[in-house]
Amino acid sequence: MKELKFSKEINAPIQKVWDILWNEDTYGKWTRFFTEGSRMESDWQVGGRTVFLDPDNNGMIATITELDVPHKVYFSHQGHIIKGVEDTTSDEVKAFAGAMEKYDLEEKDGIIYLEMSVEVFDDFEQMMINGFTKGIAEVKRLAEEG
Repeated sequence: MKELKFSKEINAPIQKVWDILWNEDTYGKWTRFFTEGSRMESDWQVGGRTVFLDPDNNGMIATITELDVPHKVYFSHQGHIIKGVEDTTSDEVKAFAGAMEKYDLEEKDGIIYLEMSVEVFDDFEQMMINGFTKGIAEVKRLAEEG
């Protein structure tokens, strides 16, 4: 697996950027570049349960390993959901279990430095590059608009 990193300087308050990333009404706007209609459900607890889902309820199962609102959240992927069936034990899942997806926000002189990173297999590299490149630009646009 390889780690891909994406970063952007954003001229907006840190809480606004955080809210755009994770609020139900804006999450789908920046993640549509992965899958239109995607959503996230989380208990927002370290060691708890988070799922990233498409409109057909297929997606990924993760847990939060680090959380410092509004500065960082790290997800560890634990499995997937396909056609409503959760899988956290197959050989396919074991190959990526523990892969990290990280979001770091740092404020310096009124500018937010947002960094997103994800560990991926080669098969998903282009999809992730496209989704995160366009997604982080959309986060910036949403945060900086009046």
